[in-house]
Amino acid sequence: MSKYRRAQEEHFADIFKALSNPNRLRIFVRLLTCSPLAGTRKSQKDICACVGELGKDLDIAPSTVSHHIKELKQAGIIRMERKGQTMECSIDQAALRELKGFLDG
Repeated sequence: MSKYRRAQEEHFADIFKALSNPNRLRIFVRLLTCSPLAGTRKSQKDICACVGELGKDLDIAPSTVSHHIKELKQAGIIRMERKGQTMECSIDQAALRELKGFLDG
């Protein structure tokens, strides 16, 4: 097996590990539903969610939400951008396309 293939498999394993936590998966799905790939929204303003919004109805502490978001960012599947006093998160479209390509075989 080539080193490139092995590194790629490890990269996807990290993504799946990040998504294996139910709360992280819920956060990811919330971001995914406002992604342009979902076909419902187009502007940059519509594809982001504030960190505080992502934790609504999850029944976990805000610090835990922040930890989960950090894990998703470290896995490379979401992006974060500061807008004034808020932190906005969005799906990393390139990572999503890579993941789709991997799952499509």
